[in-house]
Amino acid sequence: MLCACIDIGSNTTRLLVADVRDGTLSEVLARRAFTRLGRELRATGAVNPGKVAEIAEIVREQRALAESVGAEAIATVATAAIRTATNRSDLVREIRAIAGVEVDVLDGEEEARLAFVGATRTLSEPPEGRVGVVDVGGGSTEIAVGTLREGVTWSVSLPVGSGFLADAYLKADPPSAAELNAIREHTAGCFDGLDVPQPASAVAVGGSATSVRRLVGASLDPGSIDRALRVLSGADSAQVAATFGLDAERVRLLPAGLLVLAECAAVLGRPLQIGRGGIREGVCLELGAVADS
Repeated sequence: MLCACIDIGSNTTRLLVADVRDGTLSEVLARRAFTRLGRELRATGAVNPGKVAEIAEIVREQRALAESVGAEAIATVATAAIRTATNRSDLVREIRAIAGVEVDVLDGEEEARLAFVGATRTLSEPPEGRVGVVDVGGGSTEIAVGTLREGVTWSVSLPVGSGFLADAYLKADPPSAAELNAIREHTAGCFDGLDVPQPASAVAVGGSATSVRRLVGASLDPGSIDRALRVLSGADSAQVAATFGLDAERVRLLPAGLLVLAECAAVLGRPLQIGRGGIREGVCLELGAVADS
């Protein structure tokens, strides 16, 4: 069955269409639009009417694209940027009017659970024992710990993400050492006192994790994180983007996202394997499961 998820995040609005069969998933189509909702929220706490209309139109276009390739079930979800907006009901209402879809505004617990489902069910080898899943977004970071059999047994959602940190601290391009240190200190404060169950393995998903794979490969440990930071500090975002085939806007956010990933690896006590799926894959897998039941 072809299932689709439209994911309205703090940095991007993304579409995934996937073929879901017998609990497995294969990507059919993916699209992304940088919308940077989090930047506006940091300034005003609300999304301005022009941006609301822009998001609604992007969702309409993504829904039409999903339908054009035969998606039979389409779900639209929103994460930290929308759930914290003071005018989130206006955005949800506008999307309903223009795109004809209902938006499920996920709380942090549900966001962590769906990321866990998408990450653990799309690994090349099923994880053994307890696994930690990290999802660093633009406006929040979720950590979920559990097993493939039992699902999530512990999770937390923290109000720290790549978009918020980049907008607050990154002014130079490439970033300065002082700016990176300020992000480290801010991030460490958000994680201070967090008692995370220690997993046997850990997986990272989300835009920052996917992008940093281009720089240093599929595993994030202290050595590879340092190498990635050297790359990001050694040239401006346009140069790094051209060298590694990334979007320049993503590169500007990447130092902040990478430092949050580093803190997640530290609290989990494990290197982070960069996963193949996250929230959108989790949503599609669950849509397929409902259809099969």
